[in-house]
Amino acid sequence: MATEVQTTYEIKLPQFEGPFDLLLFFIERDELDIYDIPIAKITNEFLSYIQQANSKNIELASEFIVVAASLMRIKAKMLLPRKDMDEQGNEIDPRKELVQQLLEYKRYKEVLDELRQLEDERSKMFGRGNVASEMEEVAKTWTGEAELHTLTLFKLLKAYERAMDKFEEKQKRPTHKVIRYAYTMDGQKSYLRDLVEQEQNVPFQHIFAICENRIHAIFTFLAMLEMLQQRLLTIQTGLGVNNFWISKAA
Repeated sequence: MATEVQTTYEIKLPQFEGPFDLLLFFIERDELDIYDIPIAKITNEFLSYIQQANSKNIELASEFIVVAASLMRIKAKMLLPRKDMDEQGNEIDPRKELVQQLLEYKRYKEVLDELRQLEDERSKMFGRGNVASEMEEVAKTWTGEAELHTLTLFKLLKAYERAMDKFEEKQKRPTHKVIRYAYTMDGQKSYLRDLVEQEQNVPFQHIFAICENRIHAIFTFLAMLEMLQQRLLTIQTGLGVNNFWISKAA
């Protein structure tokens, strides 16, 4: 009697930066519809990944466990015969919040890629470090509950994108000419230090009020990230979009 051989796949854990990175990997690998996620399949894949990590004695970030619990909760809701309804009597899809957060994370990755390209150009002129790494390090310094809806970094990136929109029309077509800008990281850090000294809580949009163009705004944003990473500044978030305040660290 032939012995049935069960094939398994092994995922290299270091390639995933977090639980959403892993979920997007599953979705893209199996060409799944992100708007209609087969939650049972994804949950099983996700739990299998965690089990593999445990068997290899690899410690995962707590966010993996939080997302695993959220997936199991969604899966349980999908199995209930009685569905939740909104005020209009429409059925509420338990996956809706997960889909929204995955789309935001996907956009976050795209923004990081854009910033990496910017960093390549910036490093040629100024020889500075890696901005994408700076952003990821800033994310690690923030504290708070690691729930699905608490994604401060994504909100900050979305606010940053909106701040950039007003400079978009002024941006000229790219050329090979190297332009030396008057803006520096040290200069923008000095500006931010003075700003938080004058005002206890500075609204996010107010930070960019003095920016003359897109490059000026980018330098300001990068200076803010570096100061957050160095814990020279703190950031508080509120409800809604662009609802951030920057203040001097205690």
